[in-house]
Amino acid sequence: MDASDAALVRGCWKGQVLSLALLFNVAPRFSVSTLWALYLSYVAVGREFLSFQWDVLLLEMGLLAALTAPGGLRPGLGRDEPSALDVFLFRLLVFRLYFGSGLSKLQSGDQTWRELSACEHYYETAPLPTRGGWYAHHLPRRLQRASTGAVLWLETVVPFLAFGPRRLRQFAFWSLSGLQTAIAATGNYGFFNVQAWVLGVWLLDDAALRRVLPLKDGPPAQPRPWWRTGVSALVVSPLLVLGASEVLRRFEGWQRYRPERVGAMLTWLESHARPLRSVNPYGLFSVMTVQRPEILVEGSDDGVQWKEYSFHYKVGDPARPPRLVAPHQPRLDWQMWFAALGSPPGWFVAFLARLLEGSPDVLGLLASNPFPDRPPRMVRAVLYDYRMTDVAERRRTGIWWRRERLGLYVPPLSLAPGPRPRGRIPALQWHAGA
Repeated sequence: MDASDAALVRGCWKGQVLSLALLFNVAPRFSVSTLWALYLSYVAVGREFLSFQWDVLLLEMGLLAALTAPGGLRPGLGRDEPSALDVFLFRLLVFRLYFGSGLSKLQSGDQTWRELSACEHYYETAPLPTRGGWYAHHLPRRLQRASTGAVLWLETVVPFLAFGPRRLRQFAFWSLSGLQTAIAATGNYGFFNVQAWVLGVWLLDDAALRRVLPLKDGPPAQPRPWWRTGVSALVVSPLLVLGASEVLRRFEGWQRYRPERVGAMLTWLESHARPLRSVNPYGLFSVMTVQRPEILVEGSDDGVQWKEYSFHYKVGDPARPPRLVAPHQPRLDWQMWFAALGSPPGWFVAFLARLLEGSPDVLGLLASNPFPDRPPRMVRAVLYDYRMTDVAERRRTGIWWRRERLGLYVPPLSLAPGPRPRGRIPALQWHAGA
């Protein structure tokens, strides 16, 4: 409909209004359906900046919620309870989220998971660590290995309890919630931990919820007409098939021995469902990063004296402690972590070009601008290796990180002479001798 900045901002305002309507039980089915469609439009064009697993998980939860939420303007609580199939789909999503993450770790062949040493590296190399992560990094090695084994057990065995009787489901709920609490305390993962906690509530039943929430017995739920049950089953059956297929495809035997007609049907179904981004594979940290390269962006007017641009949240100044920022997710700071693991992506070159232009919108994403009067003549990116200090060094020096320069990530760049195309990345030239 529109791709202007004003339209994007209006979309955010609409999302906030719809979220409040959903929170206060105003037209819940309409509200959550519109929220899902609105967020899908952002994810579809956001590319790297909206491609995190919690973004697509939010879409999948949103679509299931749109199919489950009661209709009407002000439906009473308990008047239109979800069907057993709706509940099963949510529990299947809980299973897929955790089991997919655990299975991907085992199937990746990563040695840190096989040797139970992943947690020895995790806290130091997490994209946006917290102070809790810094202290957890210094736990005894035996405890780190036990933690790694516990993660694998929680993600490969406990998810099966989602389909068990209520006692086992309650045990799974508290176990997986404890895992999310530990993750939230040691790293900033946006709203992922919050939505994982909420998703886990589907493992419980009303009797369990009444023990911790002030819920009162309301009027009995109205029996669902047979035609609504049939329509609901018809609508959600593709999601059930795709969700089950997503789990089975992780096993080599399924890919090899499944009937040809079944494979053709699933291929057709997946091709039509893919644009909705609402049935997705999950697998967090299947390969553990064992080093922490960080990019520092610098500007200069003469190619000799360089000044550093400071980010709000990502690791930079060794004396600055890690911060707890979740559920907010600073998308630029996150992408800087990913960019350091490989060659410069296209968006990073565009980012440097906007710094050379002095774009106020881009500069507003940073903590400080070392060139407040006018943009620098050149910018560059330097790569450093960061390591957490030990407890003794932290007490002695007050710094949280020690770093070692690895070299240039992007050589010095400047704006090429000539007219600058409006709305496009300007032409750049690099300086080998700077």
